[in-house]
Amino acid sequence: MSKTESEKVVSVSARGQATIPKQFREELGIDAPGRVKFIQTEDGDIVVRPIHSVTDLRGVLDGKTDEQGRSATERLREERESDKASQKRIRQRYAGNDEADP
Repeated sequence: MSKTESEKVVSVSARGQATIPKQFREELGIDAPGRVKFIQTEDGDIVVRPIHSVTDLRGVLDGKTDEQGRSATERLREERESDKASQKRIRQRYAGNDEADP
């Protein structure tokens, strides 16, 4: 381990939760509550990186699919189309009913 590396041992709960030591949270600027992402390197090491904005999540779902084999982008497109269709049905249902309201 180099002089720039530091090491802490923490316990993992039955629910798979581990507490990030205060020293690391402060050094990395991780707020509590907050979000981090875990990255596994080719060497098998786990790297913890803080997430400060949504753009930090870019690529997290790359190559992943849901139980129906859809990528996150495909699923999002389908959800948006479904929402548009639902909004259109609502507009059609209530179009022209403004005059009937007191």
